[in-house]
Amino acid sequence: MKTLNGTVQPSASRFAFISGLKAGIPIAVGYIPIAIAFGLLAKSAGIPNYITTLMSFIIFAGASQFVGINLIILGTNLWEIVLTTFILNLRHVLMSASISQKIEPGTSKKYLSLLSFGITDETFSVASLREETRLKPEFILGLNFLAFSAWNVGTWMGVFLAAGLPESIKLSMGIALYAMFIGLLVPSCKKSKAILIIALLAMAINSLLYFTPFFSSISTGLRIVLTTVIAAMAGAIMFSKEENE
Repeated sequence: MKTLNGTVQPSASRFAFISGLKAGIPIAVGYIPIAIAFGLLAKSAGIPNYITTLMSFIIFAGASQFVGINLIILGTNLWEIVLTTFILNLRHVLMSASISQKIEPGTSKKYLSLLSFGITDETFSVASLREETRLKPEFILGLNFLAFSAWNVGTWMGVFLAAGLPESIKLSMGIALYAMFIGLLVPSCKKSKAILIIALLAMAINSLLYFTPFFSSISTGLRIVLTTVIAAMAGAIMFSKEENE
């Protein structure tokens, strides 16, 4: 597209894609160090490099990837790992459905499916808080593309860096999982009383399942699943009226 003075201007779709890339820069900056930690953790757990990189490329779900690696380290059964990560990722269905209502009408289902793959907690927040009533699909594509690229680059960096690290440091990377969740949880608890109560409730439920003799034989993966489901249901019952007012 040319203006009156003959200069070439980007099309609306290209402009939207570039805007999406710019909006995704803060997400990319935050993803890289966490992805590096994931790569280091997977390497320390003895996960083959191609499995680690494929997890980031195909799954692209940071929390689920960390949990999956941790459950593998604990020797959890395969079906428990699948069930746990499935429950953790159920929120993506709701986020994708919500964002689809904000995308310009007429976008093909194939395009929407591609966009839904790249939706994460962070990209959803950025897209949903945009002032525009309707978003071009190219904007979401640019936003998701930069986040996806940063996560995969960070994973590669983690795998590469792990090769030159001492064994003691590799083994200590297991704490990255807990550090990440604490980093996500504490700020949210400060902002929301509901989140704080649900987090404390989840801790109490998990402790009950762990220390009660009747439930002590339950595997780690199943205990996480039960804790997540019970705490989520309790939170939905206790705070549904508050959120709707």
